[in-house]
Amino acid sequence: MSTLEIRDLHVSVETKEGAKPILRGVDLTIKSGETHAIMGPNGSGKSTLAYSIAGHPKYEITGGSVTLDGEDVLEMSVDERAVAGLFLAMQYPVEVPGVSVTNFLRTAKTALDGQAPPLRTWTKDVREAMERLRMDPSFASRSVNEGFSGGEKKRHEILQLELLQPKFAILDETDSGLDVDALRVVSEGVNRVRETTDAGVMLITHYTRILRYIKPDFVHVFVDGKIAEEGGPELAERLEEEGYDRFLTAAQAG
Repeated sequence: MSTLEIRDLHVSVETKEGAKPILRGVDLTIKSGETHAIMGPNGSGKSTLAYSIAGHPKYEITGGSVTLDGEDVLEMSVDERAVAGLFLAMQYPVEVPGVSVTNFLRTAKTALDGQAPPLRTWTKDVREAMERLRMDPSFASRSVNEGFSGGEKKRHEILQLELLQPKFAILDETDSGLDVDALRVVSEGVNRVRETTDAGVMLITHYTRILRYIKPDFVHVFVDGKIAEEGGPELAERLEEEGYDRFLTAAQAG
């Protein structure tokens, strides 16, 4: 049983006008096997939370803590965070020309495990995972994300998730830009990871449509850099009907 604990996290980003506070005191605890949906309007700080945990240099931690099983995540380098068990699926996955998907995945797995996986079983694992995600086998030899469609990039992110098996997966708007078929395939991949490992999942999204496929245990509503309300799956259903207006009105009044 692992625990990712975020306490009173404050984060700023540098702008032309100076440092701009984005997160204003976030408290969140995720345990192994739990799925937490982070919802909220544009600009509420959801993606900032994801990238701050992952170690993006653009975001400055100005207060609070992030620990993984008691270890200080904020003191770790980006690769140390990955080895510790953190995984980030990006909203806009980057292209890596000249590095094939196969080499990228095997290098990542080797770095995480401290030794290279046996080639024969690894090749079989990659092929079967790609089949489950309905990815063309030719993608294995293509450069990472180069020339991939939005849906193909998102499938590749979930391919990494399935093969690398982190302790905690942070999925930043994995549903954005997906058609119905791709959304179903990607969601099935996330659910397979949930069923076959004890990974904790932080699922960041604007919309409730992905929650029809991936059922969260907890829902947290982000407004103006902090959590405005928390609940179970029923909170997502309420957001589907009402939107975020009541939270935004309350934030403006405050």
